[in-house]
Amino acid sequence: MSASEAVVRCEQVGHVYRDDSGTEVTALAGVDLEVRPGEAVALVGPSGAGKSTLLTLLAGLVRPTSGRVVVAGQDLGALSERGLLRVRATSLGVVLQTPGRNLLPYATAQANVAFAQRSQRGTGPGGATEVGTLLESVGLGAVAHRAARHLSGGQQQRLALAVALAGNPPLLLADEPTSQLDRATGEIVLELMLQARDERGTALVVVTHDHEVSRRLDVEHTILDGRLA
Repeated sequence: MSASEAVVRCEQVGHVYRDDSGTEVTALAGVDLEVRPGEAVALVGPSGAGKSTLLTLLAGLVRPTSGRVVVAGQDLGALSERGLLRVRATSLGVVLQTPGRNLLPYATAQANVAFAQRSQRGTGPGGATEVGTLLESVGLGAVAHRAARHLSGGQQQRLALAVALAGNPPLLLADEPTSQLDRATGEIVLELMLQARDERGTALVVVTHDHEVSRRLDVEHTILDGRLA
């Protein structure tokens, strides 16, 4: 992927699924979206509008029913499962709404980041200094040897962000990253994401209901009834 190429390009993306009763539900329809390197994008809209569905498509967790989703130059819909795993390992960082879902609960903070580095780019024992530096950057240096399950909710979310950034991915996807945090801790997490954008050139796509978050990002897209409004 060249420095000028879009990190994300969605072309007429649609996604249809069946609900519990077997009825077809259109979650997304005709979505066009482009995200450039280092650009911070907010996805806003009411619950059920399709924001999180779009994020799961960008993460390669599900495939679009129609259209194309291209991430870091790779057409996700055309890749094998192994190819999707490779893209997720090398080009994506994902921060989920519930921080514990991003972490190995019984492993230490240091081990969580080291595991992510090995998984994402084959980092060996020589990466220990970098792990420490990354934990320091998110304010967790003092608890590096504490198990993730013993960290506070705010600390877990910061650790989840460190894990997501461990492989220095060109794209960070975040689903309501501040929704379960108090305002002060949420501000810390937001600042850390913006720092990744500024210092690493990481593109951000953030699903949020928080207008204090969306106004700090570069672009705001509203999704209504599965379409970009």
